[in-house]
Amino acid sequence: MLRVPSEGFRKPSSSFQRPRLLKLKEMFNSKFGSTPKFYVRAPGRVNIIGEHIDYCGYSVLPMAVEQDMLIAVEPVKTHTLQLANTNPLYPDFSTSANNICIDKTKPLWHNYFLCGFKGIQEHFGLSKLTGMNCLVDGNIPPGSGLSSSSALVCCAGLVTLTVLGMSLSKVELAEICAKSERYIGTEGGGMDQSISFLAEEGTAKLIEFSPLRATDVKLPSGAVFVIANSCVEMNKAATSHFNIRVMECRLAAKVLAKHKGLQWDKVLRLEEVQTQLGISLEEMLLVTEDALHAEPYSREEICRCLGISLEELCTQILSPNTQDELTFKLYQRAKHVYSEAARVLQFKQVCEEAPDNAVQLLGELMNQSHRSCRDMYECSCPELDQLVDICRNLISSLIRCFALENIN
Repeated sequence: MLRVPSEGFRKPSSSFQRPRLLKLKEMFNSKFGSTPKFYVRAPGRVNIIGEHIDYCGYSVLPMAVEQDMLIAVEPVKTHTLQLANTNPLYPDFSTSANNICIDKTKPLWHNYFLCGFKGIQEHFGLSKLTGMNCLVDGNIPPGSGLSSSSALVCCAGLVTLTVLGMSLSKVELAEICAKSERYIGTEGGGMDQSISFLAEEGTAKLIEFSPLRATDVKLPSGAVFVIANSCVEMNKAATSHFNIRVMECRLAAKVLAKHKGLQWDKVLRLEEVQTQLGISLEEMLLVTEDALHAEPYSREEICRCLGISLEELCTQILSPNTQDELTFKLYQRAKHVYSEAARVLQFKQVCEEAPDNAVQLLGELMNQSHRSCRDMYECSCPELDQLVDICRNLISSLIRCFALENIN
């Protein structure tokens, strides 16, 4: 369990990191028989509100956490990339730096490093890269929703950039790493990579896209965010669950666009529909109610709505690991996205206005977010729902106790 004060992310102090760096240095020497030339770090993140809407084009509100990925690096004269991990569960890996192949069918740990490496390589159009020895040490719980995989992609991108002696802005790095993580098969947005690079001490961030930018959001003084692990792991690249939601949102955007007479074949994100119509999020919820039905759509019905063949649907719209899906829930996914996007803006407004009951208002928005994730987006699980209920009941009990004390 991780307790985060309302001041947000704080960089680990040098005294905190020094023992870890020394241990990593010793392990590197034991593994490679040499000394690392530099270290690179990328933090994990917790998303306060704005779940599963970044890849739909909408703003999110995350903050970084102290848990991170740390890599010790030594450039070598060969063209071999040697990767090792301090966790014995993750086996060593070696490959040619000039022949990077990322297996989408097996989301092994080293493939996330290769994503960041390949992203920088392709950005600069380089064909011959120097090799390196890398030892990775991560203390972000894997599969816990704190973005350990994206932190590794970001770390690898920064490692590669440093070895090459190249220079990029944090925004450019974030955009490259967001795109390169898709090499592993996930059709994600750019939140995880953006906050990993753009996080600053003492604040959460509103992350906006197209163009990518980050704005400080000062959280209420005295508020504390407790990150609790349900211990149910989910590797989003290992199954099609994540990509199915992305495709359902994409299909919903296209059907909504077609319904409103827009050029639907050019539309990819739900945000584009709102922008082209020039209406509010609340009005988009009404459009969703009018245009989409709650029953799941079959592939054949979607084809009829869009006037395309099944082959066109599978080859031009769906991702490879969602082409065998028979039904898609468009109404529920669109309802979640538009309502969640509105909650992000409301959350930011409460933080800016800072009323006396700010914590209560923010808590209710987060409760609404979880209910929508559970019921409309179906990205929760029984264990997480139970954990949320336990926390809410505990808070209610504490409030009653304080009320009784005040009465007495």
